[in-house]
Amino acid sequence: MDRIWHRSYDPEVPFSREYPETCLPLILKQNARLLPDSMAIDFFGARLSYRQLWDHVLRLANGLKQMGVGEGTKVAVMLPNTPQCVIAYYAVLWLGAIVIMTNPLYVERELFHQWMDSDAEILFILDHLYPKAEKVLPETGIRTTIATSVKDYLPLPLRCLYPVRAFFKKLFTSVPYDGTHVFSLKKMIHDNRPDPIPCAAYPDSLALLQYTGGTTGLSKGAMLTHRNILSNVVQVASWFPEINCGKERFLSVLPFFHAFGMTVALNLAIYTGCAIIPMPRFDADELIKTIRKKRPTVFPGVPAIYIALMAHPKADSFDLSSIRFCITGSAPMPVEVVRQFEQKTGSKIVEGYGLSEASPVTHANPIEGTRKPGSIGIALPDTDCRIVDPKTGTIDMPTGQVGELIVRGPQVMKGYWKNEKETLEAIRDGWLYTGDLATMDNSGYVFTVERKKDLVISAGYNIYPREIEEVLFEHPKVRDAAAIGVPDPKKGEAVKVFVVPKQGETLNRQEILDWCREKLAPYKVPKEVEFRESLPKTIVGKVLRRELRNSAPTRDTVANDAEAPSDGSI
Repeated sequence: MDRIWHRSYDPEVPFSREYPETCLPLILKQNARLLPDSMAIDFFGARLSYRQLWDHVLRLANGLKQMGVGEGTKVAVMLPNTPQCVIAYYAVLWLGAIVIMTNPLYVERELFHQWMDSDAEILFILDHLYPKAEKVLPETGIRTTIATSVKDYLPLPLRCLYPVRAFFKKLFTSVPYDGTHVFSLKKMIHDNRPDPIPCAAYPDSLALLQYTGGTTGLSKGAMLTHRNILSNVVQVASWFPEINCGKERFLSVLPFFHAFGMTVALNLAIYTGCAIIPMPRFDADELIKTIRKKRPTVFPGVPAIYIALMAHPKADSFDLSSIRFCITGSAPMPVEVVRQFEQKTGSKIVEGYGLSEASPVTHANPIEGTRKPGSIGIALPDTDCRIVDPKTGTIDMPTGQVGELIVRGPQVMKGYWKNEKETLEAIRDGWLYTGDLATMDNSGYVFTVERKKDLVISAGYNIYPREIEEVLFEHPKVRDAAAIGVPDPKKGEAVKVFVVPKQGETLNRQEILDWCREKLAPYKVPKEVEFRESLPKTIVGKVLRRELRNSAPTRDTVANDAEAPSDGSI
């Protein structure tokens, strides 16, 4: 095939790479040998060198092995960006076990589905999240829980203050450690020796079940091998040839449980032997303070983070000049924000594209070459892409014509966990069908036009309308419902729902929001609610989302707590 995008590559970027026949934790072991005293993690001033990080990984791996964790064991990791998350992730992979990265924001319903579907047996969790998980654990196959506290890896002054701050923030939780079913991660690392044990993982071993939403509303586990993930890390590293191995400092505010954060904020840093500065959550003031004190050089983020920084009241007074490379994805980046940020930092924001099923990065704009506003860029090394007709998926569309974006490369998943039907639909003849409608110009740059799966991306999080609709349909007063994404100045997009009450029933906005907060993670809860008499549909009953997006506000739009009777009148 004619890979026209190769003509747009930066001169130092290769068209193809040789990929190491190894696995992720062996890369960490190698860097612990080559760069033993280099900083691996800087967590609010508490530092771990690569030697120390590897020591903790081995200690935990030995403890897990005694619990029976081995090749193929499913281990859920429900931790924010902390040293414990990095240690647990690599210890599990070293044993040939399979990581299930779990979003700490998930509510009980979402936790139950993911852990049951994945056959998870072991759970790593933050102590203050334990009460939430405890409600569903007895109904799952999880037999052992390993808990930790943020303070376990804080420097001494902050460690002493943490219980006081946590108490007032209602984060301090007593976990029932019994040494039988519930264990302390800190104690496991302390009690076990860093005895060398052979790595049980292989390049084609399953490393991760990365859960992603589906058009049915149920999340699916993308099966990613060590080869998939490591190949993608090598591809991304190739895109940034000026990264100084062992010298960069990665500001890791992107959550590691997100595929984008896992690859560019965690694994890329470990692969290049660089330092990780993990932040458990995004807070603009804390982020600014961290940039000032830690002087990061690589900053992976989503548009909402860059927007928040540029909109900060003190944006003109803080120094971002240490940042050399910025990587963004998950949502379109406003051109004006790019201009402001680059002008202030002197760095360049590299926009890209990916999806969990591809580990996740497939496209990026060149660093030195042409960056086209609104484009997701060009395909990475060893990545092919086509724009095909959406109906059959077999006919290549002419340049500039809209079709479905499909990709292939070493980073593409094996398939969906326990879901052969969806796998056969997503992967055909080696091509991954992304579900995104796009165009390609005569230089190979791809422009996404519309998300075929109606995905909503809010602050970098993927939200699938069908999942929200299923929750709304469970409400006893709701007859019909639809969810769409609407523009949001801070998050890129927010969720808006259209609700049709049942005949004779009265609903108000607060009832809908309270219902959703009970059953959905906070970032999925709708921002806007509009009540209607009916929803626009096709002749076969499919909701016309485009018509909902294009419709102007009507008198049926409900604000605050006004009630909506079933006939649609206000």
